[in-house]
Amino acid sequence: MAGSKTAVVLCMDVGLTMSNSAPGEESSFELAKKVIQKFVQRQVFSETKIELALVLFGTDSTDNPLSQDGQYQNIRVHRHLMIPDCELLIEIENQVQPESQQGDWLDALVVCMDLLHTETKGKKYDCLNIALLTDLNTQTNEESLEVIIKNLTQSGITVQFFLPFPVEEDKEGQGDSERRDPGHPGTGKGLSREQKKNKELVKEMMLSLDVEDGLDEIHTFRNAIEELCMFKRVERRPVAWPCQLTIGSSLSIRIIGYKAVTDEKLKKMWITVDAQSHQKDDVKRETVYCLDDDNETEVQKDDIIQGFRYGSDIVPFSKVDQEQMKYKHDGKCFAVLGFTKQSTIRRNQFMGSQIIKIFAARDDEHAGVALSALIRALNELQMVAIVRYAFNRISNPQVGAAFPCIKQDSECLMYIQLPFMEDLRQFTFPSLENKKFTPSDAQLSAVDSLIDSMMLVEEDENGEQRDLFKPHRIPNPAFQRHFQCLHHRAVSPGTPLPPIEPWLKAALDRPEVITERCQDPLDVLKRKFPLTEVEKKKKLKTSAQIFGKESEESEAKKVKEDEAEEYNLADIAEGSVTSVGSVDPARDFRALIKQKILPFGEVCQQLTHRIEQLLSNKNTQYYMKSITCIQAFREQSVKLGNAEHYNSYLQSLKRSIPNRGLEVFWELLVQDGLTLISKDEVEGSSVSKAEANQFLVAEEKKEEAAPAPVEDTGDVDDLLDMM
Repeated sequence: MAGSKTAVVLCMDVGLTMSNSAPGEESSFELAKKVIQKFVQRQVFSETKIELALVLFGTDSTDNPLSQDGQYQNIRVHRHLMIPDCELLIEIENQVQPESQQGDWLDALVVCMDLLHTETKGKKYDCLNIALLTDLNTQTNEESLEVIIKNLTQSGITVQFFLPFPVEEDKEGQGDSERRDPGHPGTGKGLSREQKKNKELVKEMMLSLDVEDGLDEIHTFRNAIEELCMFKRVERRPVAWPCQLTIGSSLSIRIIGYKAVTDEKLKKMWITVDAQSHQKDDVKRETVYCLDDDNETEVQKDDIIQGFRYGSDIVPFSKVDQEQMKYKHDGKCFAVLGFTKQSTIRRNQFMGSQIIKIFAARDDEHAGVALSALIRALNELQMVAIVRYAFNRISNPQVGAAFPCIKQDSECLMYIQLPFMEDLRQFTFPSLENKKFTPSDAQLSAVDSLIDSMMLVEEDENGEQRDLFKPHRIPNPAFQRHFQCLHHRAVSPGTPLPPIEPWLKAALDRPEVITERCQDPLDVLKRKFPLTEVEKKKKLKTSAQIFGKESEESEAKKVKEDEAEEYNLADIAEGSVTSVGSVDPARDFRALIKQKILPFGEVCQQLTHRIEQLLSNKNTQYYMKSITCIQAFREQSVKLGNAEHYNSYLQSLKRSIPNRGLEVFWELLVQDGLTLISKDEVEGSSVSKAEANQFLVAEEKKEEAAPAPVEDTGDVDDLLDMM
């Protein structure tokens, strides 16, 4: 088999004594089950190639290849070697339960060895491991111990034990029966005779195996759970990026780049499945393209083209145009543009989602010497190289800084992206200096003391600085919570998601040392900066508000307000309007009328087109914006003495109301009283004042009078004439 792998057999005791526990403690079975659950979770979510098998002993039934002639009883191979998946997690949750028999852990170990030997035969594995979880409270045939140790050594199989109690030597004068350790179940009342005997056998086995310190491979359940509580991160293979580092046109160095720091993306792979059958094939998708008109006319996919907004217009761009529009360059490059002092590169302007380490190409002695000389020169002169970086031919180029990095066993350049002109944001903020609120020397000293007490770096006994808070070792809490919820949903569908685990909440908390150290400076800070409650001043009432009368405004004030409405600085800043846009159509309509650059009929047509676009969104917000446009339409039509376009559009709009389902909009229009323009307002209008007033009222009367029969045909004719 190509590639190296690891095979692990989890061997768990589910016998009678594993369910025993002291009051208020978890049983050994529950703790052992948590250990294998968390171990399997790590392998599933880290997407490793480790193959797992699960063997249970102490079971009521027997199912293993060695169970002949009454030997190797009460041992069941639950799952053979394979890549772990969610099915295994579900089986562990639902099918691994306490049973009522007892099993020999040495016999179970032999079954696991046979399973590894049989299922890995002819394949290449880097590591073969057996993890045995038991309370050792069973009778054991110790005669086979020497043979087992010999076979383990010859086959290269490693063994780990997980027990409910530690195996360290007892303190002088304190026997097992006198020891009380509530943190380890099974030790509250001392160890049984079988446990003492089996503990010595375990120690003898681990010390006999060819391992530096075999006792380090004996763990307690609780310690294992704490170590396995964090989901293992996905392992990434380093991917080399070969390129040429160029300085000018004559110097070229073969280099290889690796991503040292990059933004980790959670691999979700969402798939839509049917809610009932959970099958992907049961979900059928169909995409239909329609025009934005009243009938939603269907359009074939071949008849559509992509467009980009340019102001208020849409500029069509075909696929050929898009390909030609892309920025093109010569391909991957790492070209040095020049050099500058490290002090001129501001750390707050570092950007991008990755840091790339640049090494010399392998097996190229000349490239290694040349790059080493460049790195050492930059380091001695405290300078950086400004480079043009392009990952490949289709990627956009970047400008970045390459810093020298020299360690005891390696040398490299560290590339970090720098911003272009458009990436910079220039903001102006008011000064923090305020004569009214100048801190005293005592207040400044209190803040300095707080900062000193919260320093995350301290010196150890040797005088070397030590980090108290190491972000590069903290797992992403969002990832951990995501995996926790996925596991719960897989094994317990239909139940509420569990709360966040306490260790995960504490992952980003302040270190306890800092909390204790900054308590006194915080108390001093509270005394130096006392807080006083400020009552909100009551707003003075005017005479009009007190007596319920409106004060008379002077004519001069009214004139100023009218002038303010006509003089709008925003309108001047925008420049001339060329068409009625979709952001503020009413304002654009007034501006075009005022500029007189287009005929009145054409401007009205643009406005009505925008109104129709707004009415296609059946929402009160768009209805009110449409009414504002109609108000501006009527106002300008009266002002210019042209009622034909307005009256014609409003009448056609009324006729289309039932078919378009715009009854709510029409009610809002009725409330605003937007009638037709009559002869009294514009001489050229063909609508009388009575007809204009009846235009909106008739709609309501018609709806109310519809159910009642009409007997006088003459009245009906008169009503139709009026409409």
